[in-house]
Amino acid sequence: MTSTAEQIEHFIATLASLGGSAGNQRLLEALAWPESTYQRIKQQLIETKRINPGRGRGGSVALAPAEDTVVHIEKFEGQPTQPKTKDLQPNQAPNPEIDYADALWKAADKLRGNMEPSDYKHVALGLIFLKYISDSFEARHAELLEEDPLAAEDKDEYIADNIFWVPKEARWSHLKANAKRPQIGTLVDDAMRAIEKDNESLKSVLPKEYARPALNKVMLGELIDLISGIALGEGENKSKDVLGRVYEYFLSQFAGSEGKRGGEFYTPRSVVRLLVEMLEPYQGRVYDPCCGSGGMFVQSEKFVREHGGRIGDIAIYGQESNYTTWRLAKMNLAVRRIDADISWNNEGSFHKDEFAAKRGNDGAPIKADFILANPPFNISDWGGERLKDDVRWKFGIPPAGNANYAWLQHIYHHLAPFGTAGVVLANGSMSSGQSGEGDIRKAMIEADTVDCMVALPGQLFYSTQIPACLWFLARDKSNGKAGKSHLRDRRGEVLFIDARNMGQLVDRTRRELTDDDALKIATTYHAWRGEQNAGNYQDIPGFCKSSTLEEIREHGHVLTPGRYVGAQTAEIDSEVFSEKMQRLSAEWRQWQKEATRLTTVIEANLKELGYGG
Repeated sequence: MTSTAEQIEHFIATLASLGGSAGNQRLLEALAWPESTYQRIKQQLIETKRINPGRGRGGSVALAPAEDTVVHIEKFEGQPTQPKTKDLQPNQAPNPEIDYADALWKAADKLRGNMEPSDYKHVALGLIFLKYISDSFEARHAELLEEDPLAAEDKDEYIADNIFWVPKEARWSHLKANAKRPQIGTLVDDAMRAIEKDNESLKSVLPKEYARPALNKVMLGELIDLISGIALGEGENKSKDVLGRVYEYFLSQFAGSEGKRGGEFYTPRSVVRLLVEMLEPYQGRVYDPCCGSGGMFVQSEKFVREHGGRIGDIAIYGQESNYTTWRLAKMNLAVRRIDADISWNNEGSFHKDEFAAKRGNDGAPIKADFILANPPFNISDWGGERLKDDVRWKFGIPPAGNANYAWLQHIYHHLAPFGTAGVVLANGSMSSGQSGEGDIRKAMIEADTVDCMVALPGQLFYSTQIPACLWFLARDKSNGKAGKSHLRDRRGEVLFIDARNMGQLVDRTRRELTDDDALKIATTYHAWRGEQNAGNYQDIPGFCKSSTLEEIREHGHVLTPGRYVGAQTAEIDSEVFSEKMQRLSAEWRQWQKEATRLTTVIEANLKELGYGG
């Protein structure tokens, strides 16, 4: 028999799959419950403020907003759930978009059963992608039917609007209608093949393993039903926004589930956002030589839109050596309708540099205005011994046992005359002197290529606990440009930022930079560069320091920010000691009262369950 707690979670997950709100009749049909069960669970959820009743002819319900930070006990018919805590900081507002995607994730993850996350990832993300392109097609198809029925069947009408053509047998409505059939796996595979056949840019991109015997077809049908319920609001742009966010959230959750392997295809959103906010890619060519699932490009597109720019003002180029990850990137960008030139080969950017082969209208090799990259840390098997005479090694031959300085020089080589780059690397890259790395770093510093160094807090990444840093490189520090701002002459200077104490824990093992953290770091960098409206830069002990090349030479060309920023100035406590003790004592007694109250509630719940003392 299904327990009340399980019914409650099923109710919440189903409501989330319908967009977070639904009429009573629609939700009742989706749950397939008796009326009495539905009303009983609904009433309990209203009483415990997990859902809110709505208006309307038949009545409706909606998920309640996330609660403030609090530990509490909830009771349903005498059966307490586990204490629940929220990770929100005191001044952090709830994010309904994340709550919505999280509820969908939990429902989808429950369907996974014993399937490995690395396999289930392609099942779920492939279906989300299929839902998006089908919704986009159907929306435009409906418009064309009203305007000109003949045009509705003209593939060119869709291509002109950057919408994929979706054959009838591949449309979501067809798959949804057949979701409970044993042949649903074959139907999904056929749909993927049909879409690839009619859309050259998706050739060899989509997953086509839904018919394999190991995939539970009942689970597949239920997952299709779940994704079918994603509420998209009005218009195709809303569809793109919702499904794009769901796709990105699922990527992050799969990365967390896969641990180290997950980090190979996903860079945490807070790190990507920081890179983008600092570089400000308003206009020009954006390049990532190890692009993973395309997160740098998605965030760059968001940045342009949020700052009133035109997405057509940036051209996106990327390369990925992992074929499976390349497919994820192509789908991720397609869901966002981001036009990008993403190359794949199994040799990688070092040995088969696809970007080097690109040519502009004048036939000359193109260069990147912005490069954002999170290459794998400290890789030792990159084949450097075969590239000793490479033109990219301007500052010295990188050691065959570590690719960190190969990545830095590869990236610098591809920068345009006023280009800037942001690169995530292991902390060791800032100070290592092994195998000639110290000499390469010295040469880069003396050539004035380094603009800024940021030491990051630990526990930011899924793939490693190795502390990381950000390198910001600039081709020309004399009179460069960033967006619409003219920059000051920064030659002979490097900005150091120590952000190791920033961020907040989101679980036991992982930390995230908050939006305020990213804003503080980026604003400091912009002010130091002399951007208009960024304010005046000042050194802040313990956080940031503008250092000269002479100072860096004195430190042996080591670029660790902690060596330069110094210790944080201690805050002066102006509160009178007696008043402070009185205040703290009162707060302590208040916490004691709350602890006593919670103990009483817990004891009462245990007593009702027959476990009283």
